[in-house]
Amino acid sequence: MTIHAINAAFDSGNINILNIADSTAVLSIRKDKDSDFFQWFHFRVDSAAGEEITLRITGLAASAYPGGWDNYNACVSEDRRFWGRAPSRYDASEDGGTLTIRYMPMGNLSWFAYFAPFSMERHADMIAEAALCEGVSHRTLGYSIEGQPIDCLTMGSGDTQIWLYARQHPGESMAEWWMEGALDMLTDPSDPHARVLRQKATLHIVPNCNPDGSCRGHLRTNFAGVNLNREWAEPSADRSPEILAIRGAMDETGVHWAMDVHGDEAIPAAFIAGFHGIPSWTDAQGAKYDAFLARLDQRTPDFQTKLGYPIKKGRGTANLTMSTNQLAERFGDHKMGAGRGCVSMTLEMPFKDNHELPDEEQGWSPERSAGLARDCLAVLAEMV
Repeated sequence: MTIHAINAAFDSGNINILNIADSTAVLSIRKDKDSDFFQWFHFRVDSAAGEEITLRITGLAASAYPGGWDNYNACVSEDRRFWGRAPSRYDASEDGGTLTIRYMPMGNLSWFAYFAPFSMERHADMIAEAALCEGVSHRTLGYSIEGQPIDCLTMGSGDTQIWLYARQHPGESMAEWWMEGALDMLTDPSDPHARVLRQKATLHIVPNCNPDGSCRGHLRTNFAGVNLNREWAEPSADRSPEILAIRGAMDETGVHWAMDVHGDEAIPAAFIAGFHGIPSWTDAQGAKYDAFLARLDQRTPDFQTKLGYPIKKGRGTANLTMSTNQLAERFGDHKMGAGRGCVSMTLEMPFKDNHELPDEEQGWSPERSAGLARDCLAVLAEMV
């Protein structure tokens, strides 16, 4: 047999093996625990070097975002450091929607994933390294349902309170690659934008809001099957202790700027969604939000404003269970002072690629996620 074994019994692993016959495997994705969401996959293939393998992931028409499979190429790595793309094709009419991945490995082991994984071990290393940097303090805001710490790194001495948080949806691993880029920049004493931010602001950084879902190979939910980005209005200790802890810490400091980092399955571009439609909307808040987007759009071709989510129209139409809307409302001008209300944003990066600046070898990648973090923080430094 060309394919000897397939395994996903590791951090963020997810796949069901239906059949293996010579060089072809038929697979399916396991649902998030206590949830119907599924889309994230991550598994290892043991196979003969130099012989093409075919991997058919079936049942995808029922996945969380079936529109995300068109024009998508699976991520693949043989050294678990560099993640490229394997040619893939989606057929909605085959076996309930099938993604067919073809790949010729150079060696005997290859790893496939929906996006380059960011392991909990790498998370621990990142936290430990950053916490040792001068001027950085660490605290545990609380614990997940399974007892994992919600890590927060704080730095800077200014009055402006900035919160950066990521991976409410654990399968959106590009969000933590963004965080790694942000921390590399912010802890670099020679970076001028980082110096400005540390002087003028206090930054609170939560690189992973959902460690349980991340470790379990979930797409969108925590251990209880809860979508954490629908818990911000009334988080609870039994359903969403992660958000209860994070929002409580935000209440202690107040929030002037906030960025919630995500990935989008279908849209082939990086974009930002805002807080239009909150009950206490002010033009001052909106003007700062618009200015941030315009500056970032001008700064990097890996960001754009043409593609994105529909904008809510009308005061009071925003969904306040989502963090970006909740924070803009909770810390608006009426709370923080005129012109000082929270500008909160949801940054979305593609699982596919930037369609205006494609990279055939890697598509959107960990490296581009980290680079976009530097551009976002540079713009924030200019505006703060």
